[in-house]
Amino acid sequence: MTPSFSSVLVNDAFGDPGVYVEIRWSKRALLFDLGHNDGLGARRLLRATDIFISHTHVDHFIGFDTVLRVALGRGKTLRLFGPPGLINNVQGKLQGYTWNLVDGYPLTLDVQEFHPQEIRRTLFRATDWFRPEEQPSRPLLPEPTTGRFTVLADPMFTVSAVSLNHRIPSFAYSLEEQFHINVNKQKLHEANLPVGSWLKEMKHYIWQGQPDEFRFTATLYDEHRREERELILGEVKEQFCTITRGQKIVYVVDARFDDENEAKIIALARGADLLYCESPYLDADKENARTRYHLTARQAGLMARKAQVRNLVVFHFSPRYTGQGEALEREARDAFLGT
Repeated sequence: MTPSFSSVLVNDAFGDPGVYVEIRWSKRALLFDLGHNDGLGARRLLRATDIFISHTHVDHFIGFDTVLRVALGRGKTLRLFGPPGLINNVQGKLQGYTWNLVDGYPLTLDVQEFHPQEIRRTLFRATDWFRPEEQPSRPLLPEPTTGRFTVLADPMFTVSAVSLNHRIPSFAYSLEEQFHINVNKQKLHEANLPVGSWLKEMKHYIWQGQPDEFRFTATLYDEHRREERELILGEVKEQFCTITRGQKIVYVVDARFDDENEAKIIALARGADLLYCESPYLDADKENARTRYHLTARQAGLMARKAQVRNLVVFHFSPRYTGQGEALEREARDAFLGT
């Protein structure tokens, strides 16, 4: 089974934090945090239409300028999601530049920040020199037991978040595929149906919850021949598709290890295929970690084990451990595996 999400750290474990997630077959990506990100290159940054900010400390937000520079002149809407204050932070960044010659540029920034009971949203359009256009707020209804709330609901996946204590709100995120659709290409070949973009359209109909009797027109290409054929969704799904559990990736940074944060992280990461978790300190320095509102590698491993995640990646190492990256990874791995 080919996974729907392909994820990678934006930098090495000692660099600015961030995770880039490519959504296969869609030419679309998600970006978690905006630390230094020049290494991704313009092509990959342009695919990142949705960006999820944990908080706006400089190592998590300085890459906004790079994304803005790459996106200028592109006919796209860039969506940013994050904690209270994000709208003012974006506006402050934009006010640091002069925009008298961008009125013909089609770029729009759609910024949403999540407060305990409401979602606030502001648009910044290049055609209007990025003047803020405040939109009506919407209610936010977190789960009462976990504090988890939905940030983005897509037919294919959901991005959820919880607010963690970093002396300011720091958001941890969960990316969860609704369910995975695997297409049997051998059966397609036996039925004289070629692979192609029509399969992506078919998958979206299934994710959207279209009924089995739904009819759609598939455009098929075979040896430079083009054919349009009407298909019935239920028949295609039954003959060629296997539907299984969806993929889950969780991103956790900048949070103190305390009872409330631990409970929220474990609930958010429960059963994840991959947990990206910050580990700036060795456990011998856990008092320093607590004072700085960060985790140790051992604490990250323990929470991953309690959440029963399949794989753990630790990162955001403190520069005080330069040359000791293996020690941080080993401490996290030992706690994760219970060795």
